[in-house]
Amino acid sequence: MHARARKRFGQHFLHDRNVIDRIVSAFDPKPDEAIVEIGPGRGALTWPLLERVPRLHAVELDRDLAARLPTLAAGRGELIVHQADALTFDFSALARDDRRLRLIGNLPYNISTPLLFHLIEQVDAIDDMLFMLQKEVADRLAAPPGTKTYGRLSVMIQWRFDVEPLFEVGPGAFHPPPQVDSSVIRLRPRREQGIAILDPDSFRRIVRAAFGQRRKTLRNSLRLLLDDAAFARAGIDPRRRAEDLTLEEFSRLSEVTPTKSAPDC
Repeated sequence: MHARARKRFGQHFLHDRNVIDRIVSAFDPKPDEAIVEIGPGRGALTWPLLERVPRLHAVELDRDLAARLPTLAAGRGELIVHQADALTFDFSALARDDRRLRLIGNLPYNISTPLLFHLIEQVDAIDDMLFMLQKEVADRLAAPPGTKTYGRLSVMIQWRFDVEPLFEVGPGAFHPPPQVDSSVIRLRPRREQGIAILDPDSFRRIVRAAFGQRRKTLRNSLRLLLDDAAFARAGIDPRRRAEDLTLEEFSRLSEVTPTKSAPDC
């Protein structure tokens, strides 16, 4: 398949065989697993996956690619293509017979962050995820407190997932080559949370507000949600900044926040 990359879809097609083999080997799909590929594109990962599993679901936004893939899959295995936007797709609907989903994909850089937030909401249907991402985004996912890359995405992902960076990939592995490096990363849902979040809506609200004005102290960024008495109850110095707080400390702040309608995470 030689479909042209479309800039509006953020398409950079993976073509390096060594990288493809490393990704599929790291993912290690099994025939009885429920596997979903996000953004199959020209099928660089799709065809090696179908060599290992009899059935594969794929979510592809590009209508032309989505129409071509089933024909090209003839004789390779059962490829079920969902022509849909991954940002709104109900992945949990594909989890059946008590089998959680395994997700894989070379994610378009322009949707990776909102897509990860979308997948957080479907974590109960997911067994694991292995994604190629812009290195900057991958670094944010794994960032510890006290670093410049630590932010809202870091906290929200680490609340629900264990993050395992695997390896980096240069621009030459893609066509057209992006202007940034990429990273392959594995995310596994935390079935037993080390930190219990008693009020998820409050937690989301606190994290969003704190990093919405990350250069300000917590007293200023959270002034509409918490007063000094609430900070004292949580044992958090309001002169600190969001990037210095651990997941457990954000949890404590969420427990002293008055209940309000929360925006999406």
